[in-house]
Amino acid sequence: MAAIKDEGSTLDRLKSKLIAMNASRRSFIRQTATLLGSFALHQNFAAHFPLAPISDGPEDDFWRQIRQAYSASPTIINLNNGGVCPAPRATMDALDYYNRMCSEAPSYYMWRILDQDREPLRENLAALAGASPEEIAINRNATEALNTIIFGLNLKAGDEVVLSKYDYPNMINAWRQREKRDGIRLVWVDLNLPSNNEDYLVNAFTSKFTAKTRLVHLTHIINWNGQILPVRKIADLAHAQGAEVLVDAAHSFAVLDYKIPDLGCDYWGTSLHKFLCGPFGTGMMWIRKEKIPAIWPLLSSDKPDSDNIRKFESLGTRSFPIEMATGYSLDLHNFIGARRKQERLHFLKNYWIERVRDVQGIYFNTDPHPDWSCAIGNFGLEGQKAGDISGKLFEKWKIHSVSIEWEKINGVRITPNVYTTTDELDKLVRAIQSIATAQRG
Repeated sequence: MAAIKDEGSTLDRLKSKLIAMNASRRSFIRQTATLLGSFALHQNFAAHFPLAPISDGPEDDFWRQIRQAYSASPTIINLNNGGVCPAPRATMDALDYYNRMCSEAPSYYMWRILDQDREPLRENLAALAGASPEEIAINRNATEALNTIIFGLNLKAGDEVVLSKYDYPNMINAWRQREKRDGIRLVWVDLNLPSNNEDYLVNAFTSKFTAKTRLVHLTHIINWNGQILPVRKIADLAHAQGAEVLVDAAHSFAVLDYKIPDLGCDYWGTSLHKFLCGPFGTGMMWIRKEKIPAIWPLLSSDKPDSDNIRKFESLGTRSFPIEMATGYSLDLHNFIGARRKQERLHFLKNYWIERVRDVQGIYFNTDPHPDWSCAIGNFGLEGQKAGDISGKLFEKWKIHSVSIEWEKINGVRITPNVYTTTDELDKLVRAIQSIATAQRG
């Protein structure tokens, strides 16, 4: 990588350029953001850095450069990216700048300047999602996006919703609240996971369909173990039955290389602070255009039956700096490329799994094939509790993971990200081998 210039002198030049600007306020802010982005990227990438072919080695210069885009801890190995991902340096620099700017004159910069710049962000997110900007709402997380739809649907007593015991708890609780409040009927799908049997997974849902089925709730990638569901096939059969489809994409957006229309769903929600690596507290909701008027906003709106997707963004005072900084995370994702990123995440997941496959007493709650998993892997050791394994990984090796005990899944979830190195995963492999050996005495 080319030598990084002195940070202080770069900041001084940046400051001088900003002082010298005589353009309008709006032009000033946009130019500032451009300069800030150039500075942040200069810290992390060599000028005109050439993209390495995808077929190059796992630790090629490209991925070492990507690691430098993040302020990854040199002491803690973070393998719980399935929970929330760190933002790139450029995003954090932008967030800091926008926060300081807003604090100078909050109501002016927030409501008259940054609030207007949500539209370019909406367009850029829509381009990545393969959707119309008029179908994209920006909010704070997947829970808010999906709860907006769950509580906004016109369902009545006796209507049936098909969902899985492996859906995310916040969504399950939202549906149980509607069951208690409105008398809808929840029809539960039980699954034996992991599974690489598409017919089994599809039938597990479609066998629950009846004439009263109004909606099918599908988790694209199940957070507990990384299982990918065949969403499109289930969605097509649900529509043939006259039901609508809601997709929880919290763990698939910016992980798998797909567009929302590919899923054939009607409603969709995600968090942008997961694998897009946006600032904490950013999310996105998608509703098929013709479905928007029938969905009630979660919060008040003067036109609740409007077909304008922005009726779902009446959140009151919100963090405009967080929204604006998200664009920098989107830039880094696009720089990497969706397909390249998916392949890297799948490679990292399989890298450690293949190296511990022969450890005595180990079992896996994740199928390694790319059709059925990507970034998330889950393992356990016979005779040991998941919480104890996760605790040992951190106490001795400073490897941060998360233990999962949910329904029939008991194991440790390991989730690397694009900044994770194979050296770090080699340390994970040694740690698992050591814990397994110690257990046998």
